[in-house]
Order: sequence, then C-alpha cells, then structure tokens
Amino acid sequence: MLLIGDDWAEDHHDVEVQDESGRKLAAANLPEGVTGIARLHELVARHGGEGLDPAEVVVGIETDRGSWVQALIASGYQVFAINPRQVNRFKERYASSGAKSDRGDAHALADMVRIDRDQLRPVAGDSETAQAVKVVARAHQSLIWERTRTFQRLRSTLREYFPAALAAYADLALTSTDALELLVKAPTPTAGAKLTRTQITGVLARRRNRDAKAATIQAALRERQLALPEPVTAAYAAAATAHARLIIALNEQIAAMEVQVKAHFLAHPDAEIYLSMPGIGEITGARVLAEFGDDPTRYASAKARKNYAGTSPVTRASGKSHTVQARYVRNNRLADALQTQAFAALRSPGARRYYDKQRAREVGYNPALRQLGNRLVGILHGCLKTRTHYDEATAWSHHAHTPAA
Repeated sequence: MLLIGDDWAEDHHDVEVQDESGRKLAAANLPEGVTGIARLHELVARHGGEGLDPAEVVVGIETDRGSWVQALIASGYQVFAINPRQVNRFKERYASSGAKSDRGDAHALADMVRIDRDQLRPVAGDSETAQAVKVVARAHQSLIWERTRTFQRLRSTLREYFPAALAAYADLALTSTDALELLVKAPTPTAGAKLTRTQITGVLARRRNRDAKAATIQAALRERQLALPEPVTAAYAAAATAHARLIIALNEQIAAMEVQVKAHFLAHPDAEIYLSMPGIGEITGARVLAEFGDDPTRYASAKARKNYAGTSPVTRASGKSHTVQARYVRNNRLADALQTQAFAALRSPGARRYYDKQRAREVGYNPALRQLGNRLVGILHGCLKTRTHYDEATAWSHHAHTPAA
C-alpha cells in the first residue's frame, strides 16, 4: 500500500509518498493538470511496482472538488478529502510552534491517511447527475448571495443621499428590476421629483394596479428632504446607478440559472422522492440533493446524515459539566436549505404538530425549527433508503399521540 499526502495550490501540488510503515519514499512538486497527474502516476508505478492494485493507493487532500480530484478517483485510488482544520490539529502532534510549509502539510496528510484513515471520510462517489446539480445549485445560490450583498451596498448608499427612494420603492422591493430601472432613470432627488406619472407607469407595465402604484411612487419621490451639495449628490448617484445596474444583471443571470437548476434536478432519479417531502420545491430540493449527494454508501445511518447536516446537537460532557448545544461547524449551504424546508414544512399537519410540541417545551423559534429540520432529515434518509415517497401518516405516526415533554 502507498500513502500519499497531496497539498494542493492553484498551480501545483506538493506530494509525499509513504509506505505502510511511514517510511518516506518520495517527495515532489507537481504541476497542475495532465502533466502533474502523469508524473504522480509515475511515482506510484516506481514505488508500488507493477502488481500494485490502484485501490491500494490512498491519497489525502484538502478538497473534494476539481478535475485533479476526479482524475485521482478515475484512476481507482482511494481519495480522502480532509478538512484543513483537522490537518492543523494533527500537525500539533509534531510541534506547537505553528510553523507551516507546503511540504510539511503534504507530510501531515500522508501521515493522516496512514494512521487515522478509519476516522476519515472518503470522497463520495456521487453520480455525474448529482455533481451537475451541485454545480448549478451552488452557482445559483452564490448569485443570490452576491445580489444581497450588492443590495445592502445600494441601500446604504441611498440612505446617505436619497432616502425618499427607499420609501418610494418599498412596495416594489428594491431588488426588483422595475424599481431598479426607475432608480437608473432618476438617480437623484431632483430627477426623481421630475418623473411623470406616464414615465413611472411605463416602467410598471407588468405590474397590477400600476396606476395606483405610480401615484404612490410619484408622491413619495416629491416629498421634501434634506439636500447635499450637488457634486456630492452626483457622486452618490453614480455609485447608486452602478449598484442598480449590477443587480439588474444579477437578476437576469439568477433567472437563467434557476432554469438550469430545475432542469438538472428533475433529471435526477431521486427528484421525485425529494419533491414528495413537505417544504421542498425544485430549488430547495436541488440544494439539499447537491449537498447530501447521492452516494448510497455515504451515510451509514440516519444519525450520520443528521450529523453531516448539522441539525443534530453536540453534547459536551466534562467532569460535572454536561451541556447540549447546536452544531455550528457544518455545511452552511445545506443548513440554510434545511432551515428553509423546515419553515415551509409547517403547512404539513405532522410537521406543525411536532414543531408545536417543541414550542410547548419553551424551546425558541430557531431551535424548534432546527429540531423539526433534524426530524425531516431522518425521514428523508428513510425514504431514500427504501426508495419510497414521503407519507404523512407513516412519517409522524410515532409523534401523533405523544404528549409534549
């Protein structure tokens, strides 16, 4: 067996090859891409011999994504994606000085897959369809997060010089294309006050009750407000216009990416099971599937899936101290999707009953939703394992008549 530690960077990989006794066989700096993978295979062939089974080559690396990792998996190697925090803790065995080097990290990764391999998680063998869902779902969510950040900058800018716009476009939502187009058309208080009813109505052509909305907007824009010097106002207007145009572009790309998310998700064989769950639609389902993956061997039990989801609590017991706390070290994308699902699932009678029981125990709103999400993850695990759709009566039969603690 060969143990390989791979410390990756943008354009190269520092690798160390060990045998089962921990003896260092080779160390190399490999370029990214086809050339680097070929040289890695040469190292394996040189030190493993012709009869070496690819499954006896174990690689530790600090990522589970990218063409390099996929090439390692395609070669038949065992690949373990290790959290960088785990590597840092492991290196404290050698020294507590905090010294760092790429070669030292490669050595630590090789030692980890040699010593603690049973405690590590191999890279999931997700299908190509699941990997595609993950790419588009994450891209879609990242665009939404970017729009939120840009909106916060725009809102902060308007508060500085044009607060009337915030009031005028409140009913439209300032992230909507209609409101942004009006802001681009009239980015200063003076220009906003000059907007006619016809101009506003023309932008609101796709809105219901556009005449009433136009009248409200026009009245709000003509409210008197404190003014800044004209050069300062012009500078603020330029910044606001840039943010507004960026959000318009993001709206367009988010809509286009949403089409891709739905198409890839619905093409997956597990989509029907996910959509049968309460609180899950096409976008939320795609996000949950993307983060859980579809490798049937990845989660040994419902508890393992809950632990990965971050919905299950963490127990801290030391001496006389014993506390149960929320799990904050988790996959934030998955946690966000499951929180969204739990909130939407309150329309389900069984889910609502379970949530109300938690609230009756004086559990807070967010902890109660998290506990509901934890329960829903367990139900999802059972559905995926048995290849059955969600059934309201079966899912909540244990809790149907159980009184609150």
